[in-house]
Amino acid sequence: MSALRTAVIGVGYLGNFHAQKYAALPDVELVGVVDSDPGRAAQVATALGTTPYSNHHELIGRVDAVSVVVPTQFHHAVARDFLAAGVHVLIEKPITVTIAEADELIAIADEKKVVFQVGHLERFNPALVALDDVLTAPLFIESVRIAPFKPRGTDVNVVLDLMIHDIDIIQHIVGSPVERIDAIGAPVFTGEEDIANARILFASGCVANVTASRISLKSERKMRIFQRDAYITLDFQNRKVLVAKKGSGELFPGVPNVKVDERELGEADALKSEIESFIAAIREGHQPQVSGRDGRMALETALKINTALGRR
Repeated sequence: MSALRTAVIGVGYLGNFHAQKYAALPDVELVGVVDSDPGRAAQVATALGTTPYSNHHELIGRVDAVSVVVPTQFHHAVARDFLAAGVHVLIEKPITVTIAEADELIAIADEKKVVFQVGHLERFNPALVALDDVLTAPLFIESVRIAPFKPRGTDVNVVLDLMIHDIDIIQHIVGSPVERIDAIGAPVFTGEEDIANARILFASGCVANVTASRISLKSERKMRIFQRDAYITLDFQNRKVLVAKKGSGELFPGVPNVKVDERELGEADALKSEIESFIAAIREGHQPQVSGRDGRMALETALKINTALGRR
């Protein structure tokens, strides 16, 4: 099997990790890294034994697949150039700035028959993967994603920076159209909302209460899911799952026993799993686990939340 020729476009904090994963994988060649800062590109390239570039156009024709890890406002232009050239693309979330941009990228990927995957990393978190055989029809979901303030990622508000992770997960779990959104938020340290809460009503009747903050004193990424047969908690940060279900017998007359299954899933590398999944989709010719359409759906809901926040 010939080595898959790869590159990473944008090697800041997150892009550097993408490059490390490609460089370490078998049957994958990291052809180069691109960054608008030549010094940064050279630093990462030297560490990984590859070639630095300052312009992504230089790699067209030299690579089979790329990760696009540039600021969100450049996602569309960079990804479009590679997709139009028949190059497989893994793009970081959010997929684009607008729905029209996302639609154009999806259409090009379909036309060129290339893999177009969106980097919703939590889909590869073992806490979520462990629930594949447990989740049925959620009735109520509560999620909290909070983190200390970091200048990185503030080119967008907290909905597109952090909440979009949970939006993607929830829509994947619920599998039903959004009917109504109510939201509230506030800018605190930046000119964008740094904390937001959204109440999402789905056509199935499920309600999701979603909170995200990037101005907290601690980090927490948790989700609670209620369905007719179970209460489920996920701790994405610590990779823990608790499932409480009806057990046999009765605790009190008319009240069933509760069977609790609590699991600690150990260390995992979600980014490595994400990139391996991307490469598998390319080699095996199937749709990626998180498709461009998934990314578009998450973006559409995030933008509706922004509208509910009073943004236009």
